[in-house]
Amino acid sequence: MNTMITLFGGLGAVLVLYAIGGFFRGLPPLLRALLAGIIPLVGYFMLVMGHWPGLDVVAIHISVFLVAALVLLAMTQFRRRGSGRMHWAPKLLTAFFVGLVFINATLLYISTKGLPGPIGRWWLGSNGGPVYSGFSGVVPHGQSAAKAVSSELSEAHRESLLGWRVEVSGLDSAGNTRAIEVRVKDRTGLPVDRVSVELRLQRPGTAAPALTLALQATGAGVYAGALNLPAAGRWLVELRLVQDGELHYHAIQELVAP
Repeated sequence: MNTMITLFGGLGAVLVLYAIGGFFRGLPPLLRALLAGIIPLVGYFMLVMGHWPGLDVVAIHISVFLVAALVLLAMTQFRRRGSGRMHWAPKLLTAFFVGLVFINATLLYISTKGLPGPIGRWWLGSNGGPVYSGFSGVVPHGQSAAKAVSSELSEAHRESLLGWRVEVSGLDSAGNTRAIEVRVKDRTGLPVDRVSVELRLQRPGTAAPALTLALQATGAGVYAGALNLPAAGRWLVELRLVQDGELHYHAIQELVAP
């Protein structure tokens, strides 16, 4: 559901309902404003039921609808108490909240959809390529995110119970070819043998590894190999330790190749 449509559509509904409430002479202004703000809010909650947009988006709708009703109430009260032209105070208050609504809507649009193409290229620079300024999140807020977090916590718990101590050397050395050595010990300090040690090299933001390197056992609990960085720039190195077909340890470290 488009947030801009629900935001400005609900704001328009507040104005319409408040205007309709003016035809009921016996309706108190405070109750009139409350109904004008709450009815669109209830309708919005019914629309988003089943596909929650996030607490931040909901909070913006609540504040905009209720503040709009409050501003309309303040304007009505000032008109009833005074005569002639409206005082500058309610005008300033109205302008402030109207500007606040448009600023919130603009920031919300930019955060989800990004800047318009021409503005993004002018402001951020493009070097002839497309500019992506919207942030869609790492994972959607839902069951998949909860499962990913649960999996990470379970893996960390298994590693703590296993008690392996892993020492890695050579990743921070200079040059594009780096001699890697991994030492694996158990919780008592004894070396751990029969472990498949693997390094996966990939660029940040990519799903598939660009290079996979299996380290060879060179001693008791010692595994070594030569890692050749294929190009300059930032790389992510994932270390995986597998024994008896089960992943017991994994860690990720960032490298910078000159």
